[in-house]
Parts: sequence; structure tokens; C-alpha cells
Amino acid sequence: MTELAKIVITDNDHADINDEIEIFKAAGLEFRFYQCKTEEDLIANCKGAVACLNQYAPFTEKVFAALPDLKMIVRYGVGVDNIDVAAATRHGVAVCNVPDYGTFEVADQALALMMEVIRKPGLAWQDVKKGNWDYTKFTPIRRISSMTVGIIGLGRIGIAFAKRVHALGCEVVGYDVYTKHVKEDPELSFIKTASLDEVLEQADLISLHCGLNADNAGMMNQSTFAKMKDGAILINVARGGLINEADLASALNSGKLGGAGIDVTCKEPLEASSPLRSAKNIVITPHMAWYSVEAAHDLNRKCAEEAVRCMRGEKLRCQLNKF
Repeated sequence: MTELAKIVITDNDHADINDEIEIFKAAGLEFRFYQCKTEEDLIANCKGAVACLNQYAPFTEKVFAALPDLKMIVRYGVGVDNIDVAAATRHGVAVCNVPDYGTFEVADQALALMMEVIRKPGLAWQDVKKGNWDYTKFTPIRRISSMTVGIIGLGRIGIAFAKRVHALGCEVVGYDVYTKHVKEDPELSFIKTASLDEVLEQADLISLHCGLNADNAGMMNQSTFAKMKDGAILINVARGGLINEADLASALNSGKLGGAGIDVTCKEPLEASSPLRSAKNIVITPHMAWYSVEAAHDLNRKCAEEAVRCMRGEKLRCQLNKF
């Protein structure tokens, strides 16, 4: 790979980059691969880059100013929290994501966490392995079909999760800044759209499916939990920063909330000192909701294909900013 390659994979913690190699080779394009972690890493390694495939490395105003040849960033995933989109726009850099690679996987993980928190099969199995046989240790257990499920964020994943819980007989109430697409789709008539406060007050279980931004950071906090039903359950497969984790631990330990299923945390890996580690009735998985064998291939391919489109001057598939 030559230093003159215009495509750079800035960082990637996947098992391999075979999908990307295959796509770039077929397109006759070379690339460079690094494991950048800081602004300085990006500036040092991405000189001359036109298109970057990015996972976690921070693209900031400082980085954009130092990389005048850059035209496009495509992120491995949906969220672009580590990219200053406004700065990218000022510098004429298109910011792209891959919103559709793991829709079903994330919805399935939310459902799996919901089942574990309510029905507790994993917890019960651990107890059975110890030689015990007593279901009363895991009561109370709710009848799922009697529950009202609240969904915050009615995008692709939120709707996919809504369909899953609706099939189980749950009533579904949802909140989003944009609800026109829900109201105009007859197949989604089972979703009752409501204000955020109404969703918090009505739901037996709240599942988060929204992006993270300055307006909603820490939105699930002591004040929010106070509005929820006593014993309500919280599921988060979206972004860790949506939750004030100390407040969540307090709400679980006090019994205000009946349980939580969490796949994402504010700092990952979850710190040893996190109050969530000792909180009552919580299940935490290591940011795995996005993953399946199929989803991983889709993500890698779609990132590489977006970079190829950029290099060919073609219309980008998923550009988030306009200029």
C-alpha cells in the first residue's frame, strides 16, 4: 500500500478488514490502515486523504483544518458522536454513516434484554447450576402481554422493536421529535404517539432508540425516573450518554425502577467503579447489540462502498450534512 493512497481507514477494532480489502481491490483503489486514537494521530496519518473510514478516532475542527484534501468521512455505525459535524460542514467534508446494517440485531438485543429483565431465564439458570430449584427467588414476574411499552426514538430500530413487542401483545406508545412517518403509515397504527412526559408516565417499560446530542444527553435522570411508574423497567441499546448512570443506580437500588437492561454505557468498557456494577436488577451486555455475522459484513462492505463512491465522484448513499 502506497503512502499516496487517498483512502484511509483511521481505526477499526473488528476481527479483520477482509471485506474492505475485497471492495477496494475490485475498484482498483489503494488504501492505508491505521489505529488512530487522538487528533494528533489523525493529523499525522491522514495527510492527503480524500475519504476516511472511521470508528472512534475524534474528527474535530483542529483535525479538519489540518486535512484540507479530505472530502468524506464514513463512520462504522449509526452515531457520529466522535465527529464534529458542524466543523466538517464548514470545511466541506461530507459526513456519512451506515444506518441500516444492524437494525434487526439491535431491536433483537433490546427484546432479549427485556426478556431477561422480566422473565429472568439467565439468572434462574445460574441459580439452578448451583443446585437450587426455586422460582420464587425471581418473582415478581410480569405478564408481558399486559404491559405498555414506551419507545423513545421512532427511527428504523425503534420501529423494528415496536413491531416485536406488539407481536407479543404489548400496547406501544412512542415519542420522537418527528412522528409524521409513523402517523402516515397504516401498518404502524398500533403505535400511539405521545409527548415524552406521557410516554414516561404511561409505560411499564421504556426502551431508548434515539441518537445522542447536546439536547438529550443525560435525559434519563433522577427527574425523569420520578415521572415513571414505580417498578418500571428501562432498556438502553442506543447511547450510554442518554442516561445519568449514578441516578439510574440510585433508582434501581431504591426500588423506584424495577429493572434495567443496558448494552451501552457512558464509558466503555464499563469502569470498575461504576455504580451500575452493584445496582439491583440490572443486566449489562458489552455493546454487542449491533453484532451478528451478517451485520458485521454489511457494515464493513457499506463503509467501503461509500468510500468508493466518494472517490468516483458519485452520489453518496448516506450523507448526514448538507453544504
